[in-house]
Parts: sequence; C-alpha cells; structure tokens
Amino acid sequence: MTQSKNKTKTMNNKVVLAYSGGLDTSYCVKYLTEEKKLDVYAITVNTGGFSEEQLDAIETRAKELGVKEFIVKDVIHEYYEKCIKYLIFGNVLKNNTYPLSVSAERVFQAIAVAEYAKEIGAAYITHGSTGAGNDQVRFDMVFNIVMPEATIITPIRDNKLSREEEIEYLKKYGIEIDAKKAAYSINQGIWGTSVGGKETLTSRYTLPEEAYPTPLNVSNDTLNVSTEITLEFEKGEPISLNGKKYVHASDVIIELNNIASAYAIGRDVHVGDTIIGIKGRVGFEAAAPLIIIKAHHLLEKHTLTKQQLFWKDQLSNVYGSNLHEGLFYEPLMRDLEA
Repeated sequence: MTQSKNKTKTMNNKVVLAYSGGLDTSYCVKYLTEEKKLDVYAITVNTGGFSEEQLDAIETRAKELGVKEFIVKDVIHEYYEKCIKYLIFGNVLKNNTYPLSVSAERVFQAIAVAEYAKEIGAAYITHGSTGAGNDQVRFDMVFNIVMPEATIITPIRDNKLSREEEIEYLKKYGIEIDAKKAAYSINQGIWGTSVGGKETLTSRYTLPEEAYPTPLNVSNDTLNVSTEITLEFEKGEPISLNGKKYVHASDVIIELNNIASAYAIGRDVHVGDTIIGIKGRVGFEAAAPLIIIKAHHLLEKHTLTKQQLFWKDQLSNVYGSNLHEGLFYEPLMRDLEA
C-alpha cells in the first residue's frame, strides 16, 4: 500500500502553492519549477485584503514566474460566518492588544488551498512560511487534516533562507524584486493587516510610517477634527454604519476600515508567545476590528451582568488562544462558538 502511494506521487508532479505574490511565494514558484521540476498550481485566497487591481497584478506576476495555473478563491463571507463573528461576540484581543488579524485568516486560507489541491489531485502542497513564526504550524496543521495524503514542501523553512538570499536567487532568473518593498512582509485581510520587518525583530524599535500599507491622509483637513460614526449591532453582529444597512456584515467592516484607517486607528505592535515557544513581535493596523470590538464590548458592559462578563471573558480567551495556534478544528471550538 505504501509502495503504491509513493509510485503515484512519482508520476504526479502537481504542487499547489498558497500564493500571495510576495517575495517568499515568488521564490517558491521558481524553486519548485527549476529545482524540483514540478508543475506549480498557484492559488491566492482572498480574505478581504485585495482589490481587483491587486489581484490582477498578482496573477500577472504568477504567470510571469511560470505557474501552470493560477486561481483566486474568495472566502470573505465564509471567513466572517465561521470565524470573525465569533471574534466580535467574544471581543477577542490577544493579550488585550491584537485582534488576531492574521492568526484567524491563515486557517481559512489553508483550508481553501488544501481543498483546491484535493480537487485537482495534487501530490504536493506548499506554503512560503519560515521556520520562525506561527504560520508554518497553522498551514501544516490544516493541510494534514484536510489533505493528509499530500506531501508538504516548505522551501523557505527547509532552505533557511534570508530575504536577501531569496532576492539574489530570483535575480538569477531575471526576476527583479524591489528590495525596499521586500523589506517588509505584509499580510492584508478584512480583519486587519500585519506588518513584519527588521524593526519587529527587536524589542525597542517601532515601524516607520512607510511600512504600513495604508498611508496617513495628512493633507486632509478633516483629520484635524473629530469624526463621529454610528454602528448598529443586531444579536452581536454589525449590521449598519452611519444609518446605512449593508447586505452582509463583512461590508460594514470594509466600509468602516475605509473611513478609519487613514486616521491610524488600530495601529500597534503586538508582543506574544509563538506556537513554537519563542517570543514574537508583529506590527499591525486594524482600524475596523478595534472599533467594532470596543463598541461591542461597551454595549455588553451595559447589558450583561458581572458574572456573565467575567465568564464570557474566560471563554473568549480560550477561543482566541486556540484560534491563534491554529486549533480551528479542535471540537471544543464548536462548543465555545455555541
């Protein structure tokens, strides 16, 4: 039985890559194609962080790099219904700071990637995570649950590469990467954007303004005056913004982020314990999540009893910690959601 499985993998050279279009996944395309002689099927999973123009640019880059096939999978509504709304219900902020912007979305990106690999019958599945952070564990865990028959390849982790080494490797194939842009690793989604760079590798430096993807609109006179917004919740979910009702709660989040992000609301640096047992530091901007969580929490202070507030906090911390560590499929999570 084992021999038959190995023989199948020898004949099948399909590898599905979780592709973001950044430096790490660009390296993965060339490495898998040139060194491993595999056909790369790239999938970009949109959790709310990409515009149509960005997705078009990502597709163009993927095809220039030589992928066999490229697809985009939109999981915004699924991500909200199966995860974000529970983060709102629980007012979840990791270490009272971080709204799990990337922690949460990685699970749903990984699920979509594994399902695509299963659909096309790929023998291999790949992500561009390093060996230092949490994403490697989240991707590996979901891949092994959803598609255990696939072999996981992790070029950045296995080759212990620096970003400079990746840039030099790509240059060999005539692919130029803007070193200044590549200095920061940025992950955008509907529930916030994470930013990693040399400053987050220390305990004393803050990220420069240019590291954040949303620029401050300092030329706008409205930034000098306060702006009032009105959020309406129904059974814990945001349903309207400034009196306008939206078809889906995710639309409220997107619109609120458009209004508030230029004010630098929700920018911070989170320090926490990684899944592999070391301290980690990441910058983020999450205007809409911070406003929504704080508003919802304030409503609950008015409507819940002391005991309800206390025990709800305990359950929310467990839910957030499990999700942060990629334990979305742990049965306890369904109990906590209920």
